[in-house]
Amino acid sequence: MTREWRPEPEPIKTNDPAAIAVGTALWAVALVVLLIFRPAPENTWWIWTCLTGAGFGLFGIWFVRRRR
Repeated sequence: MTREWRPEPEPIKTNDPAAIAVGTALWAVALVVLLIFRPAPENTWWIWTCLTGAGFGLFGIWFVRRRR
């Protein structure tokens, strides 16, 4: 069986900073909700997870914009 060679498709243009900003905003909203409604003491790591997600999201926005 022989396969025909097909050219690679063009890359899809996306708005990467906007996609990262949405994710970062969701992490920030979750952080605010957790700060208002405190979790049980054994689940305080949820706050740190949201804080880390928002922090990495801000870094991701900076990194993607710098790359352009």
